[in-house]
Amino acid sequence: MTVAIHLAGVSKTYRPPRKRPYLAITDIDLDIQAGRFVSVVGPSGCGKSTLLSLVSGLLPATTGEVVLNGTPVQGVRTDLGFIFQRDALLPWRTVRENVALPLRFRGRQDAALVRDWIARVGLAPFADNYPHELSGGMRKRAQLAQCLVADPPVLLMDEPFSALDVQTRNLMENELLALWGGSAKTVLFITHDLEEAIALSDEIVVMTAGPGRIKATYPVPLPRPRSVTEIRFAPEFSALYERAWADLRDEVERSYADSLKAV
Repeated sequence: MTVAIHLAGVSKTYRPPRKRPYLAITDIDLDIQAGRFVSVVGPSGCGKSTLLSLVSGLLPATTGEVVLNGTPVQGVRTDLGFIFQRDALLPWRTVRENVALPLRFRGRQDAALVRDWIARVGLAPFADNYPHELSGGMRKRAQLAQCLVADPPVLLMDEPFSALDVQTRNLMENELLALWGGSAKTVLFITHDLEEAIALSDEIVVMTAGPGRIKATYPVPLPRPRSVTEIRFAPEFSALYERAWADLRDEVERSYADSLKAV
């Protein structure tokens, strides 16, 4: 199968002004096949978000090679969609105007397509509302429509549902799976929640405490389509959780111990 995201020997060192440089990630080798949903889990500070920044071209790698859709990443890429943890909607624009922005940035206008995506995420009655007039879940739906309207082949998602309550989060996870299913889009998803990673993904990548390395990868042998609430009761889910948590727990404990030493 075609490899959509390729990282070989990748490391990233940050050099903040008047502070010591620090190594965020090192020796990352990762291939993600086109159309796969891959989640990355790891303790805080292990470089999960850094990975997304390198793939998107928002940051350059210090060493190694990053390739997206067969082309080396040498600057900010426009052939992907990026959903951040915090709202990326412009507060002075309506839902309709926010969803239309990716098309506008590409010199396109397609009111029918914008209207279709707003309807697909269930926001048709709120198309002319501003972000502050929406709930957290509704704002996430608007972000999904904004991300998908330009039909990017790759989606990068940085803990997009972490600020939502449990019920809304489960609804949004199922919403994401419904929109992604059959789309052939590649998803690289960052989360702290191992259950979320298993419920959504085709594969899980576990990272070590910082500087982040890939400690283990786990294929997720669960059938699709899935309901994120129901799939948690499957015996295969519990077995995979136990195996992956054993790796993740060790790294979380090591990260916590390192943070205490730094105090």
